[in-house]
Amino acid sequence: MRKIISATLAAGIMTAGVAHAAGTATTTFAVTATVASTCSTTATALAFPTYTPGGGAVTQTSVVSVKCTQGTAYTVGLNGGQTTGGTVAQRLMASGTNTLQYNLYTTNGYATVWGNTTGSWQSGTGAGLGTTNSLTVYGQIPDSATNQAAVPATTYADTITVTVTY
Repeated sequence: MRKIISATLAAGIMTAGVAHAAGTATTTFAVTATVASTCSTTATALAFPTYTPGGGAVTQTSVVSVKCTQGTAYTVGLNGGQTTGGTVAQRLMASGTNTLQYNLYTTNGYATVWGNTTGSWQSGTGAGLGTTNSLTVYGQIPDSATNQAAVPATTYADTITVTVTY
């Protein structure tokens, strides 16, 4: 009997490692993601050269850089500045209570003032966050009667807010 039991146990151990599958079942599941539209912006300072009243207008440029997700449409607007009395139509730099007229334009023809409403802003489409779209801001201090007559010799400043809407 001992040999029979041993043989039966040995055969049971040998077949224990073999799987006997009765069948299989499978399924699938969806994988989704949404990519959000996003933009970022930076700008360089616009430092005019020295203005001499009666000596003609002076100009200078700044660059606004915009990065947006690919295919994202955007507009770039510039506000009227922080100087009291300044508007998009006539921006002002200040030194105390004294002001100096200037403006910002979309081209070097100085015809279209760059503002923050339809027709005065710049627009574009993002090419991906790794690609910068550069927009040149054309600044001009006009040699106007106001600038010639009413500005003491000193340093003037203003701050412009760039708004990217997407």
